[in-house]
Amino acid sequence: MPDLEVTIGGRPFQVSCQPGEEHFLRAAAGMLDAEASPIIAQMGRLPEAKMLLMAGLMLADKTAAVEDELRTLRTRVAELEARPVATRDVAVIPAQVNETLAEIAARAEAMAARVEEQLKA
Repeated sequence: MPDLEVTIGGRPFQVSCQPGEEHFLRAAAGMLDAEASPIIAQMGRLPEAKMLLMAGLMLADKTAAVEDELRTLRTRVAELEARPVATRDVAVIPAQVNETLAEIAARAEAMAARVEEQLKA
């Protein structure tokens, strides 16, 4: 089990984690340090337990706010997904139109060929 040293509120801590989880632990410690540092700057040196408690509570408050927003967004997504999808009328081109266009194109090519022959003559 890897042992890491992390710094929170300017204080080093030795912690262990599962192999391969080191980057998650460092990220979590970084989040906790980001909360602890302003507390230390405002209040000065605090007992370790109080600093960690306050930083943890600040993170918990942010987490609760994010969870509330996530719940709201999930509800909104569910409402949007439940709405009937508006359908548009799509024009259907009859098969005979395609045939007619192909015939017109063939006639135009034939006429162009005849004009070219007359111009060469």
